[in-house]
Amino acid sequence: MSGEKSTMSSRAEIFANIRRGLRRAEASDAQREAVRQRLQQHPRNLIPSRSQHDHEAQVELFIRMAQEAAAEVIELESLEQLPVAVADTLEQKNQHELVMASDATLTQLGWAAVHERIECHQRVGQVGDQASLTLALAGIAETGTLMLYSRPDSPTTLNFLPDTHLVVLSRQDIVGPYEDAWDRLREISPGRLPRTVNMITGPSRSADIEQKLQMGAHGPRQLVIFLIP
Repeated sequence: MSGEKSTMSSRAEIFANIRRGLRRAEASDAQREAVRQRLQQHPRNLIPSRSQHDHEAQVELFIRMAQEAAAEVIELESLEQLPVAVADTLEQKNQHELVMASDATLTQLGWAAVHERIECHQRVGQVGDQASLTLALAGIAETGTLMLYSRPDSPTTLNFLPDTHLVVLSRQDIVGPYEDAWDRLREISPGRLPRTVNMITGPSRSADIEQKLQMGAHGPRQLVIFLIP
């Protein structure tokens, strides 16, 4: 108990120092209410014109932007084609192990048909994993970005630790601007956002070292998006 009090006291002291540095006093009730109303209103920012099109045009834009960011996009005719498509993709990359999210949408598919080609696991991602498979909540056409969020059946480690990240995205979940993606997230989690929301645009990369592009600097070296109806 004494440790908890010490932690609370330290936190209060830090915030007090910040307020003094900003020359601000304790927030008034009116200020707190203003913040609460702004959070509830979800005001939109400036929307780029390139994302303001009909849905088919947004899908085409998403594919183009994702590919420009070095992501691979594979279009499937149905979700049921996914196990074979995953096995084909991993074999092309000389990978034979897959760690997948435990979402029912994925686990109920016919993975038994490819069990001799790839070894499948359902667990958190670990350093050294060859490939992972997760579902995306939304695809953002504005920048070719995927929105994913953490939950018990899809831990964030699957998004960053494996060498290759495979993501399933429905065409119906592609939106124009970021604001529409956030609206979708609020719809599935009203009143309480997930602990972690990840925005992923292409595979991980960095040019900080000698200005040379290095793939996989902070996450997967390869990003493959399976686009389903």
